Amino acid sequence: MGKPGAYLEIGRREHEQRPQAESARDFDAFALDLPAAEQRAQASRCMNCGVPFCQSGMRFEGARQATGCPLHNLIPETNDLLFRGRMSDAAGRLALTNPFPEFTGRVCPAPCEIACNLGLNDDAVTIHDNERMISDYAWERGVDPLPWAPHDAPLVSVVGAGPAGLAAAWELARLGARVHVYERDERPGGLLMYGIPNMKLPKWVVERRIALMEASGIEFICSTDAALFAEQICAESAAVVLACGAREPRRLDVPGAGLDGVVCALDYLSEATRALMERRAPLISAEGKDVAVIGGGDTGVDCVATALRQGAASVRQIVRAQRPPAEVDARSVWPAPRNEFTQGYGQREAEALFGEDPRVWGVDTVGFDGDGAGHVSSVRIEGRAAGACQVGARSVPAQLVLIAKGFLGPEQPTVDAFSGFANVHLAGDARMGATLVATAMADALEVARQVADSLQLPSAQ
Repeated sequence: MGKPGAYLEIGRREHEQRPQAESARDFDAFALDLPAAEQRAQASRCMNCGVPFCQSGMRFEGARQATGCPLHNLIPETNDLLFRGRMSDAAGRLALTNPFPEFTGRVCPAPCEIACNLGLNDDAVTIHDNERMISDYAWERGVDPLPWAPHDAPLVSVVGAGPAGLAAAWELARLGARVHVYERDERPGGLLMYGIPNMKLPKWVVERRIALMEASGIEFICSTDAALFAEQICAESAAVVLACGAREPRRLDVPGAGLDGVVCALDYLSEATRALMERRAPLISAEGKDVAVIGGGDTGVDCVATALRQGAASVRQIVRAQRPPAEVDARSVWPAPRNEFTQGYGQREAEALFGEDPRVWGVDTVGFDGDGAGHVSSVRIEGRAAGACQVGARSVPAQLVLIAKGFLGPEQPTVDAFSGFANVHLAGDARMGATLVATAMADALEVARQVADSLQLPSAQ
């Protein structure tokens, strides 16, 4: 259980971060690891609770999202092994439930920590950082590829190489299937490669995993729109897993939405990553511009951070919700998430550069104004009170507007192309709608096991 009573002696200490004024100037990773001895001390704070909600992944009545880890990681056990220095055992225990801890240990918002029992009366255990350290240890010492499937094993085709598609492909290969993965983009990874910026998830981390999957016999077919070949793919495959994500963006139906410079967040973030990897100037750039980000979620934070690194003159993040209180009584909502004021890395960086948090709270976006030549020049916003709009609007200057209001679901042409075939299974965001990386992975793992059972793969029996 870690060290008995350690939480009484040792306070929570998260990973360090580079100074914000420095990190906002480049696309290198902003997170800095704690020394190994300090991370082990953090793991010792785990109490090995009788009911470890941290690993429950349960959805309580009325809750909008699950409480605890969607992958059901064996958190008290891995914390104990980390504390005791049994790193290989900790990595093996983590691998039982989580195929890609190098991803979740960097990008997951840690619902496990929200549900940590210690968090009721003290600061939660650093489960997220502990997971990352265990994963990094395993990679430093070498992660073995899976055995190749026999040449006569059933072929399962996976459409989409994002978190769900990669998880399904890995699990199916582990269970003995031959696996082909179709990806529309030029590189595998989906959201992990193009939707999450390099400073949050370095692309070499994704490429390293892809290389291991290829060494395991998984074949990636990139730059291919699988919807155009749906009949052929279904005919040659024993089963198809449709893990194409929820990429249809939620747009704003307001005057001026069609002006040049009003861009969907994923298009902007994807182009920024491509430009970085190809060592060229981005086709969509915030350099020298006033930037307005519409939306207050994680994607909005990534847009703020990317705009800063491209040299934006100013950044404003426009949020419909009212500013949350600085503190919330955990017992009043636990184990559900607490709605309290926090800052993401991009917001901290913006405050360091410009002197204030970039968010404008409690406003609706009611329109965009142009410069007379077809390009956006400002965003018109209107204050909200008690759920109703107040009279009067004001303008925020913006020559680049990034719409980060979430996603409606999968792109319909892809779903339509595969509908009507009996051997097609939906997985991840394509089935559930936009959700956490860990939740999409968990769903894909379950779908992969169901497919393996239906095909009577030897390792699934």
